[in-house]
Amino acid sequence: MTNDGRRLRGMRSREAILEQAVGLASVDGLDGLSLGRLASATGISKSGFFAHWAGKEQLQLDAVDWAARQWREHVVAPALEAPAGVRRLFALHEARLRFYAGGVLPGGCFFFTVQAEFDDRPGPVHDRVARAMTEWQAFIQRQVREAVTLGELAPETDPAQLAYEIDALGEMVIIHSRLHDGADSLGHARRAVLQRLRALCPDPTLLPED
Repeated sequence: MTNDGRRLRGMRSREAILEQAVGLASVDGLDGLSLGRLASATGISKSGFFAHWAGKEQLQLDAVDWAARQWREHVVAPALEAPAGVRRLFALHEARLRFYAGGVLPGGCFFFTVQAEFDDRPGPVHDRVARAMTEWQAFIQRQVREAVTLGELAPETDPAQLAYEIDALGEMVIIHSRLHDGADSLGHARRAVLQRLRALCPDPTLLPED
């Protein structure tokens, strides 16, 4: 096998492990990851893991990065296809809800789980999770500011406040869909953000009525 072939095989092995790690962590957190569980889920021997990671912490850090990449692919990228402004902002929320509804992760949301796990545990994993969440909030805020600049949201709109509200309504789906009816939770979250945006939009016809 050529060096290129070995590198490609190694990359695919690494990605398969990370995909399983993010799925498992969405249920049990990053501390719940074990070589035994990952080996069973991926069909890769335990010894194969040491070709990619010297220790558990690096695996956890890479899992956070993989989850962020997955989020960009499933949530951010589809939203960016919508016109800039209030329609893109709402498309972002809808893409997030589709991610949850589609059952991409068994626990619903990797970041919801690991935030609670590492919020009071200083260290590299805490910092990596915090960075990912800060970048997500900043991205929503940029969409709000752009909508204001385009005249599609009222000029007095507070980007940080509105981004916080949209994110919080998205997160509530994870809690309510586990304890109550998932379809109702998705519907409430969609409607709440839609009504908030329509109330702030000088031309609410840019958005669906319901």
